[in-house]
Amino acid sequence: MEKKEYKTILFIPQEKIVRIALNRPEVHNAFNSTMLFELEDAFERIKADKSVRVVVICGEGKSFCAGADINWMREIIHYSFEQNLEESLQLTELLYNIFTLPKPTVAMVNGTAIGGGTGFISACDIAIASEEAKFGLSEVKIGLVPAAISPYVIRRIGESKAREYFLTGKRISARKALDIGLINEVVPHEELEVKVEEIIRLLLGSGPEALASCKELIQKVPFMSFEEAKSFTAQMIAKLRVSKEGQEGMTSFLEKRKPLWAKNEKGKT
Repeated sequence: MEKKEYKTILFIPQEKIVRIALNRPEVHNAFNSTMLFELEDAFERIKADKSVRVVVICGEGKSFCAGADINWMREIIHYSFEQNLEESLQLTELLYNIFTLPKPTVAMVNGTAIGGGTGFISACDIAIASEEAKFGLSEVKIGLVPAAISPYVIRRIGESKAREYFLTGKRISARKALDIGLINEVVPHEELEVKVEEIIRLLLGSGPEALASCKELIQKVPFMSFEEAKSFTAQMIAKLRVSKEGQEGMTSFLEKRKPLWAKNEKGKT
């Protein structure tokens, strides 16, 4: 995949991996309409490119993402309902595309993630955070709600914790975020890159089609009845067993060798 220049994000392809860095450090990587548009374009490119196996999202500077840009908010406060709806749909569409991307996504949380920043993390498959990271769902403090990000945050932390943090708006430390399931691991700040590289290596060692199917299982099965799940899951595993990837995976296991997709994978970010 070719590198592409954007105004508000860094798009860095690195042999089967794409690293997307939110690149507005002067405002703690707060997002505006331009950033949302550029992220949408980046994820459309990634989805269409079969060579990309893993996506890493991080933030430039000291923060991951401080949520919506204050200057952008100064504009939208004067918008009509129709204009606000259009802007909101832009964010909901982006989050959905991150969540449903048929490739694993890893959030490398290097610093503070507030509001929509927490939403980006929740839409990713795996989130690794520096122990210096802090989180917040403080929209109620300014008379708003974490609406667009709620489907992903609630799935991450559950209804009970969502009630607590949506309603109080209190800050969440990295350790507390780990306790409630918002993130998967916390590491010392200087070890963040190494831990993410470790996760990438694990992902690159798995079958690309199998990973996409795993994501589909997680997204769909919780909403199925047991009767529906029986047919859906049986058909999925049967298709994978007779697929080229499934045949290679099973054969390599029996022959005690690495499958073709896992050879010479370094997983460097």
